Amino acid sequence: MPLFPEEPQIHESVPGPRATPAAGRTAPTPRPVPGPGPRPAPPRGAPASSVRPGKPGPAAPPRGPVAAPPAQRTSSPPPSAGKTGTAAGAQLQLIPAPVDGAIDAADEAVDLLLDSGRAPSDILVLTTGETHPWAAHELSFGEASYWAQHDAADDVFYADAGAERATGRPVVVVAVNGGTDEVTAQALPAAMARAGALLIVCGDPQRINTVLGTPA
Repeated sequence: MPLFPEEPQIHESVPGPRATPAAGRTAPTPRPVPGPGPRPAPPRGAPASSVRPGKPGPAAPPRGPVAAPPAQRTSSPPPSAGKTGTAAGAQLQLIPAPVDGAIDAADEAVDLLLDSGRAPSDILVLTTGETHPWAAHELSFGEASYWAQHDAADDVFYADAGAERATGRPVVVVAVNGGTDEVTAQALPAAMARAGALLIVCGDPQRINTVLGTPA
């Protein structure tokens, strides 16, 4: 059986705004990402919160912790639509995306996870090809500063898939945005081992299945 089906269903999807595509890339239409479950609706007449957690962006993003998500939301996630599999107890899901749109899909997945109530410190984002713009920006200040943010573990952290120093988190998002087949074949099992509760892979399902040696 393939690790990722051609047209997977996404489990416990959560609606959310779309991420702004990075310059030079065409944003895909990512599938929804599951959250921890429905939240209670606010009292009748109470305005819905318009505050959303911040997310590092591709152009000179601000430094510092991401704001916590709202305590209550007015919408509830749609019913469960199934899942693609499990890895070491973690739920495994695929968001189909082309190579040049994998980072955009991963960014939207992070937005939806934060909107659903996930803490920023729960999320690790890995890239198999080009370094994520946030990581590239932070690395411009030096590796010591960059890894200090990783060790503080109080925000979403972005790293290359081959970065051995990046430790596991409850949610790992992998953008298959390039790199050789060998890099991808090593990155996905390593990401599975790092994910405590949920692994989301953004990429081309056919290529991923081919790289992992599973039938299409």
